Order: sequence, then C-alpha cells, then structure tokens
Amino acid sequence: MKVLITGATGLVGSAVAKKFLSENHEVFALVRPGADKRLLADEHPKLTWVEGDILDLLLLEKVIEQVDYVVHTAAVVSFVPRDRKMMYKVNAEGTANVVNVCLKYKTQKLVHVSSIAAIGRPDKRKQGGGQAVVLNEEQRWEDSPENSEYAKTKHMAELEVWRGIAEGLNAVIVNPTLILGEGDWEKSSTQIFRYIYREKPFYTEGIANVVDVKDVAEIVYRLAGAAIAGERFLLNAGSISYHNLFDMIADKMNRKRPSFKVGPGLAGVIWRVEAVRTWLLGTKPLITRETAQSAARKITYDNAKVRQALDFQFQSIEETVSRISESLIRRI
Repeated sequence: MKVLITGATGLVGSAVAKKFLSENHEVFALVRPGADKRLLADEHPKLTWVEGDILDLLLLEKVIEQVDYVVHTAAVVSFVPRDRKMMYKVNAEGTANVVNVCLKYKTQKLVHVSSIAAIGRPDKRKQGGGQAVVLNEEQRWEDSPENSEYAKTKHMAELEVWRGIAEGLNAVIVNPTLILGEGDWEKSSTQIFRYIYREKPFYTEGIANVVDVKDVAEIVYRLAGAAIAGERFLLNAGSISYHNLFDMIADKMNRKRPSFKVGPGLAGVIWRVEAVRTWLLGTKPLITRETAQSAARKITYDNAKVRQALDFQFQSIEETVSRISESLIRRI
C-alpha cells in the first residue's frame, strides 16, 4: 500500500505515519518547508518526505497520482482571531483541493481526520437547565454561539468530503475528541502536561472528552483497509472532569495538584487580560474567549459506532495519561 499523509509532522499525522510504516507500507509524508520533523524524525526506507502544502494543487496532483490511499490530517488549529483567514483557507479550501485531486486520480480511499468540533454543538439556550448532553454521529450541524470559528472551518472541510463522497469518492471521516499523545509539550494538547508539570494552580469547570493518539492512528489504519465508506465515526475513549484529569496528570508526574477552580466569571476576566497582554507582546494568548467557553461545556460523546464497526477497545484514560507522563518526564 502507498499512502499519502498530509500534516505528517503533527501529533496525529506522525502517529498515523508510524503506524503505516510499522505495517510495512510505503508512506509519503507531506510537510511544509521548514516544518519541525521531530515527531517523525527516524529515518525509514519506506518514508518519503514531500515538501509543500495542500494549497498547492500541482504538488497534490503529482504526489496523489503515485499513491493508493490518502490520510488527510493537515489543518490549522487556532482560536486566535488573527489566524482566522488562514484557518479558513487551509481547512476548507485545502480540503477541497485534496478531495478534488483524489476524485481526479480515483484514489482507492480517503480517510479524513476531522475534529469533534465539526459536528457542532447544540445551542444551550434550547436545552433544559442542567440537562445532560450526549452526542453521537447523528448530531447535525446547527448555527449556534457554541460553535467556534475553528469548528466552522472543520465543518466546511467535512462538507467538501461529503461532496466528494456524493461524486463517487471512497472516503470515511473520523472525529476525534481531545487527542492526548507524546508530542511536543510546547504545542497542541500536550501543553496540558506542561501546564501541570509547572504546577500551575488553576483548574477549570467542565468535562474533557479525550482519546489516545495511538488509538486514533490504529482506527485510521483499520478504516483505510476496511470495506467501510461514506461514514463518520466519533473517536472518544471517555469523559472526565478537567479537575480529575488535571489531578491524574499531577499524580503521574509527581507534581502538586491544581487547587483553585476558575469559574465562568474569572475565566472571562482572564481571557480579556490575555488578549491585551499578547497584543502588546505580539504573541499568541494561552486563553481566548473560545477556549474559555469550551472548557466550561458539559457535553459527552458516544463511541459505540466505531467500537462495533471495528470491534475496537479504547485504552483507558488512566493508561494514556500514565504512558504520556512517563514519556515526557524521561525527556526532561
């Protein structure tokens, strides 16, 4: 099998690449010039680096013509207003490019790694007070103030994949929740571990829905070779309060547990202070209005569909946190 993986230096893309290489498949790893390749640094006789991006149609045609399968993980993930233009361009237009080229060269299968954000969130104003919200693959997008700009771009990207499926493309979509893995703790969700290791005192309300990056890679690999098409699958190992998740990480890393709860009022103050601070310094904020709102939500996701389709068993949250904590501590 020859497979192109977009976003191959990211947390998910690198894990997917390693999985395909471990099964002796040929991998073409699409990366932007100058990208940090540390997560996929080991040389491998069946790994070919391709420099470029998904906005370059000619490059996409050149490489997709050579492969049988495409795993599309590349995306801009940001909750910072100044990144929105690029986020829309890469996430929506870039995915349209991937879909169109896969259609042109009759790619055997496209696995689109989307986000749980792309299924949308119901407007909480339409829900009863304190009502538990459990979402599955039947959830349909609705305009809601609960949806971030990032979510909108990922929804638009999915529309391109569904359009490709309607035009005959053999494709599946996966929607992971918060992905935990042994990445660079200066980037992506692995920053949570850095935050706890530095013994920051705050924790937020709300529920975290998490999945192990190794499980995501395994599911993507299985779906690529399965006789399943035109479907989406939510990938969620389980739900845990942010308080308990932070405590679990602190215990595994032998650090002091966060002890000060940040409620909605204080979170609103913090993101505003961050906006001013980062505007003055020209950096990106640690907390934005969207991330503050997201952390306070109490929504869970049903994983029954993928478990039944692939007879799959997710790793427990504790197993994932233990492995990642040990890996990161060894690097310090």
